[in-house]
Parts: sequence; structure tokens; C-alpha cells
Amino acid sequence: MSTDTHKETAMPEKRDLPAIMALLAFAHLIISIDYTIVFVALPEIGGSLGFSAQSQQWIISAFVVPYGGLLMLGGRASDLLGRRRMFILGLLLFAVASLAGGLAGNSTLLVAARAVQGIGGAFLFPATLSLINTLFHEGPQRNRAIAIWAGVGGSGMALGALLGGVLTETWGWRAVFFVVVPLSLIGIVLALMLIHPDRHSAQARHFDLPGATTATAAITLLVFGLVQGPEAGWNSPVILASLAAAAILLAIFVAVEYRSRDPLLPLHLLRNRNLTTGIATILLYTITFGSLLYFLTIHFQVVLQYSALRTGLAYLVPYAGIFVGSSIGGTLASRLGVRVALIGSLVVGLAGTLMYGAVLSAHSTFPALLPALVILSLGMGATFTIMFAAVATDVLQREQGIASGLASTAQQIGYALGLAMLVPIANAPVGELTGALRLAATADGLRSAVLLICVGIVLMIAVALNFRRYRGWEGNKGIRE
Repeated sequence: MSTDTHKETAMPEKRDLPAIMALLAFAHLIISIDYTIVFVALPEIGGSLGFSAQSQQWIISAFVVPYGGLLMLGGRASDLLGRRRMFILGLLLFAVASLAGGLAGNSTLLVAARAVQGIGGAFLFPATLSLINTLFHEGPQRNRAIAIWAGVGGSGMALGALLGGVLTETWGWRAVFFVVVPLSLIGIVLALMLIHPDRHSAQARHFDLPGATTATAAITLLVFGLVQGPEAGWNSPVILASLAAAAILLAIFVAVEYRSRDPLLPLHLLRNRNLTTGIATILLYTITFGSLLYFLTIHFQVVLQYSALRTGLAYLVPYAGIFVGSSIGGTLASRLGVRVALIGSLVVGLAGTLMYGAVLSAHSTFPALLPALVILSLGMGATFTIMFAAVATDVLQREQGIASGLASTAQQIGYALGLAMLVPIANAPVGELTGALRLAATADGLRSAVLLICVGIVLMIAVALNFRRYRGWEGNKGIRE
């Protein structure tokens, strides 16, 4: 497959930028809502469609596996086929798959619909981020845009959990799928109105089919192995075969890219210090802070014994903190530089996480947890904005899509890897215990996982020292020391 020319998005008028920014943030909101809205509906979906206790996890995995596996392909498709076009395609897949999921009459159809949602997300997410990175000038303008994008995305995860609880209890589980349909259609209409059509570049580009095939297969198998490993067992032949095949395919992918005339992943990007450090930071961020959000759910629902709706309400506190932190992260990056701002944000997040681990017990109350949740969520939000701003630094416009795809792929692998490593540690003390002993053991296991997360944050701070230092911004370009 090839294209005669590669596509770029025409630059909009300055007066159109606020509306475009609102649209891109809205798209991130849709992805975030869809990611969490299903969680609280899982028991009702399982009972209605006959999922077994083992197969119910595929309601989540069917989205995560293709989403993680296709992000690089989606990012490169934005570079070569047009960011506006891939943005609309992603929203269209979301709308169709959500409608199909709401109408599904059996488990097979629902899992298939979730897989198509994951494919839609894999095209939509990098298109959204690369549109920000190409339509907004590098420096304060782009930092502000990413801060809005990150803040809305973070609030979307909280809204998804809350909305899922309300819709499931009021209209049933099918409503959590139907609600995504009009949101996606609104996004498509606004994109057609606000984003200029993709324009042709004079430089001929070709789609790297061998690279796309090997990369997609490798990452899909890796994500599948990491997601299913804790459930199937790490010594399962299927899991071992998946991880081994992923390693082999990744090696083949590197060899293919080295020889390719127009590679899916231009290897010179890996010499961009801010890009590679940013990707490593994103990977560690999702291993640590991303897993922490999962353990908060266990704490609220199992230890504190909150209902689905009450859990969604409790999440409003950390996600409000994430929204505020994300909003100020762009300003911090512009004034202090990426490295100083990121390290400062991580230190705040580490302090809050240590506080949370210190008060976490079977007898802790929500008011006792509140100061820790506020502090750690502020650090999380600011870090999220700054690390995504760093990934786009010094990347050519025609390669912003693949850079965004790399960043979002690291994000998904980090989520899967973090849970694969930390969930067994959190569950280890529980065993066959029941009653009050089980609650105490669950809290002990969660505290052990939280302390390991603190170790990971310290490692992230060390990695962040590798970012280039900026002594200010001159016009639209950062000036390196």
C-alpha cells in the first residue's frame, strides 16, 4: 500500500484555534469516558449476556489489546493519510461500535464491538495529539493546549466512572454504550466544520506495510500477553508463546525499519533525547500512577465497601486534582522548562503517594485519605501534561503522528505492565481469608503495591534528569542551554 504524497493539515486562522482546541479536548474526553464507563457496568453486562467469571475480563481486554497494538499504525496513518481524516475515522468507528455494543444480544457480539472501539481509539488518540502538536506552536501556546487536552482527558475518566454508575443504575448497562454514539457524531460534525481538510505535501511518501504489519503484530501480542498473563498464568503456553513471538517480531521490525526507504518508525527519531526520555517517562508514569488509580478502585470498593455510584463520587476528588494539576502543568513547563517542572511535579506526586501509603489501612476513612489524594493527584496531573509536551519537542511536523503513536503505545504498555507486576503483589496476602481478616489483608497488599509505586516514581525522577534544559522561550522555539 502506498500514497502518492503525504498529507498535512492546513493551518487554521488564529481566531479558530480556541474552537479547535475545544474539539480536540472533547475528543480526548470521549476516549477517556469510553475507557472507564464500562468498568462499573461489568457485573450487569456479565449477568445479562452470560459471561463467565473468566471471560468477563474480555469486555475490557477486547478494547485494550487492539487499542495498544494499533497506536503506532494509527499515528503513522495520521502522518501519511491525513490527521483530519484519521480523526474523523476514529470517531466514526467509535460511534458504529458503541451502537453495536448497545444492541449486542450475546457475548461474542459485545466483545467484537469493544474490539472495534479499541481500533477507533488507536486512530483517534494519536490523531488528536498530533493535531495539537502541529496546529499549535511549540512553546507556551502548545503547552497551554496540551494542558487543556490533558485536564479534560483526566476529568473524562472521572466522568466515565460516575456516568457509568448513574446510567447503569437508571437505564441499564446498554446505556453506557449508547451515550457514546451522539458524542462521537457531534465530534465528527465539528471536525468537518472546524478543521481544514488535509493538504498534499510535495514530498512523495510510501506506507511501510512490512513495518506496520510486524510492529502491529508484535505490540498486539505483547499487550495481550501482559493483559492476560495474570489471569491465565505466566507459565501458560499461550502467554509464553505470545511474549516470545512479540520479542521475535520486534527484532524483525527493527531490521525492517533499518532497511526501509520510508519506515513506519524513522529510527532517527530515537536520537531525539526529549522524545526518548519522554517515552520512558510515560512508560514509568503509567506503570506507577496508572496502576495507582486501579488500586484506588480496589480500596474504595473492597476495603471501604463503597457502591459503584459512591466509588464514582469518591473519584471526583483525585480527578479534580488531576484536572487542576494538568491545567497548571503547561504554565510550569513554559516558565521553568520541561526538566525542572517535571521533576518538581514528580516530587509532589511522590510526597502524596507516600502519604497515601502511610494512612492506608482497613480502618482508614475517606477524610483521612483526602490530603494524600489531593497532593498526589495534583502531581499526577502536572506530570501528565509536561511529559506529553516534552514528547513533541523538536519533532518535525510530518513525524508528529508517529511520535504521538509511540507515546500512546508506551502509555498502554505501561498500564498493562504495571498491573501485571503489581496486582499479584497486592493480592498475595489475601489468599483464602474471609471477613475482617480479608479486609485487613487487602489493605496490607495495597500498601505493599503503593510502596513499590513510590520506588518507581523515584526511578522516574532519575529518568527525567535526562531531559534537555531550556533557559526560556524565544518566539515559538525553546532555546537550549
